[in-house]
Amino acid sequence: MSSTVHNVHERALPVPASVVGRLVDRIGAADDPLWPVPAWMPMRFDRPLAVGADGGHGPIRYHVTGYEPGRRVELTFHARTGLIGGHALEVEERGPRTCLLRHRLAARPVGRMRLLWPALVRVCHDAVIEHLLDNAERAVTGAIAVPVRYPWRARLAVGMKSVRVRDVPAPTAATLLHDSIERPDLADAYSLRVPPGTTTDPHDWAAAVFRNPPRVVVALLRLRNRLVTTIGVERSDASDFDTIARTDNEVLLGTNAGHLTFRSSVLVQPDLGGTTITVATLVAARSRAGRAYLAAVRLVHPLVVRAMLRHAGRTAVAPWRSTGRA
Repeated sequence: MSSTVHNVHERALPVPASVVGRLVDRIGAADDPLWPVPAWMPMRFDRPLAVGADGGHGPIRYHVTGYEPGRRVELTFHARTGLIGGHALEVEERGPRTCLLRHRLAARPVGRMRLLWPALVRVCHDAVIEHLLDNAERAVTGAIAVPVRYPWRARLAVGMKSVRVRDVPAPTAATLLHDSIERPDLADAYSLRVPPGTTTDPHDWAAAVFRNPPRVVVALLRLRNRLVTTIGVERSDASDFDTIARTDNEVLLGTNAGHLTFRSSVLVQPDLGGTTITVATLVAARSRAGRAYLAAVRLVHPLVVRAMLRHAGRTAVAPWRSTGRA
């Protein structure tokens, strides 16, 4: 039989307990200042915070079994979560101008959670709660003395859940793209869905995808520039990704080179569950050299775009550490 896990995290804060209590009262709300999004799926309940409210974050489900406004929220796990017990977030007054924010978990892992807890869930839980305490410290002081750094297993878990690139049809909402090239020789689109809390400005995502590529893509572009002159193709540079047009939810980038016309759209579509970013590309060859070049590019283009979009998503979610300053 598995034993009960006792896990405690706490942070002394240099403000009255009532100030931190107001933050705790917003846990699970749309404007929750504590829960660490977008690195993790948001905590949500089926009603305002009160005894009986049901919800959780991602696959971890629980319901409110105790609530003292401004002081304490107690949550009991659903049996299907694999944890028998509960956890609580509480504020303890330590004086007129200081308090302690504490998270306590006491639960017995059952079923597959007996393996998952020591292998992965514990390290993710510790990262989430320390990040939550960082958010509380930043909210009341404007900075964090020692921001939490995510261990590699927590980073892996965030990446697996939050940064999945999919091959999709070019979205009809990408109107700038569809009006840019009538008869493309190459057309594809890839999408990424990230949790709530990331930017919804398409210009930000365009910069993240095309102005900050992963190192492997930078190396491939350098190799490309060394090879293409042998077939009469121009070298590429940052101007290949100049912004041509934009709307509130789409940015169109591209260039008109001698060998081809290139257009790429970054479309951002937010909803209540998160944000979908789609990078769609159209290319039309303009010469024999362009057609030869495009025949080779088809082989690596999907890998490059996926890598760039995945890297942008990981950078936006940023699970490596919490932000130190407001």
